[in-house]
Amino acid sequence: MENLSYMMAPLFSSKLLLVLFFGTLFGLILGVLPGLGPTTGGALILPFTMTLDPLSAIVLLTAIYCAGTYGGAITAILINTPGTPAAAATCLDGYPLAQKGEAGRALGMATVSSTIGGIFSVIILVFFAPLLAKLAYEFGQPEYFALAIFGLTMLASIGEGSPVKNLIAAAFGVLISTVGKDFMTSIDRFTYGINELSEGIGFIPVVVGLFAISEMLTQSTMLDQVFKRVALKAVKLPSLKDYKLTWKTILRSSGIGSFIGVLPAEGGTVASLIGYSEAKRWSKNPEEFGKGSIEGIAGAEAANNAATGGAMVPTLALGIPGSATTAVILTGLIIHGVRPGPDLFREQPEFLYGIFGSMLIANILFFIFGFFGAKLFARITLVPNKILWPMIFALSVCGTYSLSQSITDVWIMLFFGVVGFFMRRYGFSVVPVIIGLILGELVEGTLRQSLVIFDGNWLMFLTRPIALTFFTLAIIALLFPLFKKKTKKTKLKKIKIEG
Repeated sequence: MENLSYMMAPLFSSKLLLVLFFGTLFGLILGVLPGLGPTTGGALILPFTMTLDPLSAIVLLTAIYCAGTYGGAITAILINTPGTPAAAATCLDGYPLAQKGEAGRALGMATVSSTIGGIFSVIILVFFAPLLAKLAYEFGQPEYFALAIFGLTMLASIGEGSPVKNLIAAAFGVLISTVGKDFMTSIDRFTYGINELSEGIGFIPVVVGLFAISEMLTQSTMLDQVFKRVALKAVKLPSLKDYKLTWKTILRSSGIGSFIGVLPAEGGTVASLIGYSEAKRWSKNPEEFGKGSIEGIAGAEAANNAATGGAMVPTLALGIPGSATTAVILTGLIIHGVRPGPDLFREQPEFLYGIFGSMLIANILFFIFGFFGAKLFARITLVPNKILWPMIFALSVCGTYSLSQSITDVWIMLFFGVVGFFMRRYGFSVVPVIIGLILGELVEGTLRQSLVIFDGNWLMFLTRPIALTFFTLAIIALLFPLFKKKTKKTKLKKIKIEG
């Protein structure tokens, strides 16, 4: 009962309601603009959250996360360009349906299914995050080391892009985390005489550089891109016939999205693709998919929004990001002095349940904004990139500099912006770098502390069941891409023989 009152607290706080309103509005705008999205937007707004208290800052970031994930559906349906990667599957049926003159119906279904998926995931978050945190009470330093290794290896099995490239990027992130004073000996490492680096490389310059600046550089190669738009009169609520056709799909995809979101390093993109494919597999009319199926929109949108709450489960309970945007949220928690984990649930339940309640309200708010303002938000895409990206660059520089009034942070941000640009160009995802940077301190610290506690005995990892379980899962995660590749080759060979 007490936790329920904590969840309702944002409704009685004018400050939190204002933050939620702004965060949801800002998230929708970010989601609508192709190339931005909640991850880049969260990274962009992160430096400015330092003026807020910890709860308001995280509420702002989570509202951007929830609304931005939905916002991508608007452009996916109207201009066949997903505002976020998580809305890619929505294009498959959303745009064909809009071309038939039913853009309002398509957006209505996307709005409703997104809201249901988002609310479903918050319920999952409320029930499962505390359970996972209770399990974490059994963790010692060896268990946390094994968990961190498992989180990094998950990038190979289910992260986007090449498994090998993901692991290289994650290792690069871990390497970045070692810059600065050794926490056990206080000796400077990899600072090369630059005093500003003795405290390490800050999260914010790296996050802003890899997400915002690298995206700006990437978008600069597409300044003259023209979108073909479909006219929208008004968003229409789904009819009774639509509900009868899609309610099973929405519930199924909500469950799929929540589960996929819980997996470390995963997010809404894969959730939406799986939700879409399962909607097609269970549909009575699979031949309509790709031609304007309302079930396809429902399956994709319920899944990608359900992944938001699911991704927050490992983020809050274990400190392992569940998606790219939760990596930014986790960065926000850390810079505000909040360390996720079981102690957070025991010592600050009002903080956690305030986040849960805020996410619930954010899902309701984006339903209202999306239903009544989709046409207005769609017009935001008319802002030329030649105007939009210089503004984002200025915000990036101002935000990074304002954090500690250090020009070194600005140079770090620009450096990682260029690094991120070349990473994207050559097929590397920037997300593993951030996850590696966040988990790097945990990996090094828990390993060295474990060896000190057990007198340098490496075999102690094999005598602890939880640690051994995570190491086993890590090995499976590393081998899974090889198994998947071999299975794919076998299937192709079989098809050729039969053909």
